[in-house]
Amino acid sequence: MKRILVSGGAGFIGSHLCTRLVKEGNEVICLDNFFTGSKSNIAHLMDNHLFEYVRHDITIPYSAEVDEIYNLACPASPIHYQYDALQTIKTSVLGALNLVELADRIGAKILQASTSEVYGDPMVHPQPESYWGNVNPIGVRSCYDEGKRCAETIFMDYYRQKKVRIKIIRIFNTYGPNMLPNDGRVISNFMVQALKGEDITIYGTGQQTRSFQYVDDLIDGMLLMMATPDDFTGPLNLGNPNEYTILELAQKVIDITSSSSKIIFHPLPMDDPKQRKPDITLAKEKLNWEPRIPLNEGLKSMANYFRNYKY
Repeated sequence: MKRILVSGGAGFIGSHLCTRLVKEGNEVICLDNFFTGSKSNIAHLMDNHLFEYVRHDITIPYSAEVDEIYNLACPASPIHYQYDALQTIKTSVLGALNLVELADRIGAKILQASTSEVYGDPMVHPQPESYWGNVNPIGVRSCYDEGKRCAETIFMDYYRQKKVRIKIIRIFNTYGPNMLPNDGRVISNFMVQALKGEDITIYGTGQQTRSFQYVDDLIDGMLLMMATPDDFTGPLNLGNPNEYTILELAQKVIDITSSSSKIIFHPLPMDDPKQRKPDITLAKEKLNWEPRIPLNEGLKSMANYFRNYKY
């Protein structure tokens, strides 16, 4: 049994991680301020003696005696991280600093949930961890993109200078139950629109590409990464290398939901990446990991989730 701290533990990915960690017999402290997290995501854990919830904003230092820390705290969809850009960058930078300093004080191992957005609008395809990215440092997405890049810098400097045991993962587009219907991410947008029979909104021509991994595959990768030897820090890509155009995704959603929705087109938002596909060679080599759940299977699970969602 380990004692594990999960910041952002009531969020979409964090709640799945907390559930898995508790199921495996670990004590879990879940930190969340409910900016985008939800009590409903962790309600099933509240009566479990292995689980503790603490309402806390990680821009403020926090102390606990734990063996491992997973830092997932930060709004991850453009509609939410642009809503309060200053809070987003504070969460990414100050939050990373506070938690890595905690790990340093107590000798814990710590994993930083970074993002494929550190690659920006990539000029290399697919994106390997060695690619430095093509990011606009002053754009509307910069609070998130550059915040996550700075968090990686903080972690690496604590590793080099103070020998903190760190892990960095770069998460590519992930979907699954516990997503918010209004989070502005493409799968939740399309699924909710299709189930309601509304027009499906595509920004741009729909020829831009994304790769989608189901949340269970991501959690597998996170746990494997945390268990790697201390001399392997990452960064390491976790994503599904199967690439689809946004137009293909919209048609899949319509087919799976048997929807009568029509597809309409709007202008592309500023700094929206044209391509996104992970190179997962390193994950295969270091973790013996690759995603198992195909998109069609995951989309059927999402359709069931949103059909039963209490709006």
